Amino acid sequence: MQKVKLNNGVEMPILGFGVFQVSDLKICEKAVADAISVGYRLFDTASVYENEEAVGNAIKKCKIPREEFFITSKAYMPEMGYENTKKAFQNTLSKLQTDYLDLYLIHMPFGDYYGSWRAMEELYNEGKIKAIGVSNFTSDRIVDFCYNIKVIPAINQLEIHPFYQRNEEIELLKEYKIQAEGWAPFAEGLNGMFTNPVLSKIAKSHGKSVAQVILRFNIQRNIIVIPKSIHKERIEENFNVFDFELNAEDMKAIAELDLNYPQMVDTRKVSEVRRIYGFKDNSVITSL
Repeated sequence: MQKVKLNNGVEMPILGFGVFQVSDLKICEKAVADAISVGYRLFDTASVYENEEAVGNAIKKCKIPREEFFITSKAYMPEMGYENTKKAFQNTLSKLQTDYLDLYLIHMPFGDYYGSWRAMEELYNEGKIKAIGVSNFTSDRIVDFCYNIKVIPAINQLEIHPFYQRNEEIELLKEYKIQAEGWAPFAEGLNGMFTNPVLSKIAKSHGKSVAQVILRFNIQRNIIVIPKSIHKERIEENFNVFDFELNAEDMKAIAELDLNYPQMVDTRKVSEVRRIYGFKDNSVITSL
C-alpha cells in the first residue's frame, strides 16, 4: 500500500475505507470485515456516524495486530470545547476498543474548536493520538487556526472529487505542510459522475471503472482518499487502483471537469450551517 508521510513523520495509507451513512451496525461491521480481507488498513469513522462500535468489532475480530491499522475518528459539534472533547475522545476509544487513535479530527469548523484543539494537543503530547487534524476547514479558517495554535494540523479532510478539485486550497495546505484528504471521492454519484463521458472514455482506455479512475486521479495528486461501499465487489474494485497510471492527457481532461464549487457541503452558506446544526430557517434565533 502506498503511504504518505504526515508533517510529524507518521505514515498514513493513501487509500482507506469510509463508513459514513452506514448506520446499521451489522452491515457496517461486515463491510469493514470485507475491507480488511481485501487489504484495507485505513478506516475512517466519526462519533456522529454512530458506527464506531462496529468498526472496532470488525478490527478486533480479524485478529490482525492493532498496529497494522490506521484508525481515524472525529469529534462533532456537540463535542466541541476542552472538556467535551476530552470526554468524547474517551468514549470513542471505548467504542473502537483501542487505547489510542492514529488520527483524530475536528469534524466541522464550528463551536469552540479552539478549546477542542487544546484538548487534542494534550492527548497528542501524551501519545494517545498519533496525529491530529481538522475536517471541512476552508482556507481562511486554516490560516486563522494556524496562527493561534501550537501543533499544526497533520490533515485537513475535505470534499474533493473531479467536480470540486480545490486546487488553490490544496496548494495553501502544502504551504502549511498539511496533508489533504478527500471525503466523498465520488460525490455520491451527483451530476452523473459515474456516466460522465470524459471519465468513461478514460476508464475504457485503461480497462478500468470510472470509480477506479476517480480514485487514481486523486492518488496521483497525492490526496488521501476514503471511498465507501457495503458491497464486497465494489470494495475490491476501489482497492485495485495501483496497477495502472493516468497519463498527462488523462489528468488534464479530468482537471477540466472542475466546477470549482461544493456539491455536498458548503460551510460558508448560512442555510448550510443551520442545516448542519439541525436548525431550519431562523429557528435558532427565535428560540433565543
